[in-house]
Amino acid sequence: MKQTVTARDMMVSNLVTLSPEMDVLDAIDVLLKRHISGAPVVDSEGRFLGIFSEKSCMQFAVGALYDQLPSNNLMAFVDTNPPAVDEETDLLSIAQKFLDAACRRLPVLDFAGRLSGQISRRDVMKVVQHHLRGKDGVKAGAGLYISAVVVSGERPV
Repeated sequence: MKQTVTARDMMVSNLVTLSPEMDVLDAIDVLLKRHISGAPVVDSEGRFLGIFSEKSCMQFAVGALYDQLPSNNLMAFVDTNPPAVDEETDLLSIAQKFLDAACRRLPVLDFAGRLSGQISRRDVMKVVQHHLRGKDGVKAGAGLYISAVVVSGERPV
């Protein structure tokens, strides 16, 4: 029987992160220079505080246009309660979370709430493609049903 694919197996752990003390404009510079759509915000001990994303940048821009002097405090624009998964979350649950939530990335947290890594929708696509192809790139016969059973260990809800 195949092994279950978990967040730990799929996550990217070499991430660009932001500090909660950063100025918003400095955080925007990081996103633009790194060509990324968002980054996790972590404290000095690696605890996950939230996500600063392109949407956060739009909130800052709207505030700048309406208020003339918006806050430059990064945490005022960070999504502090984004969807997240733990290291043991299975592939099927991760894919379902992406369907249920309007997000591009899922932070992967350890048991203490520290950031371990991140999974993107593209990471899920790569794993699914790999598992649905047989040897030599030939499409596997059983498809998603077998993959779902193997991945979750139980019947999908």
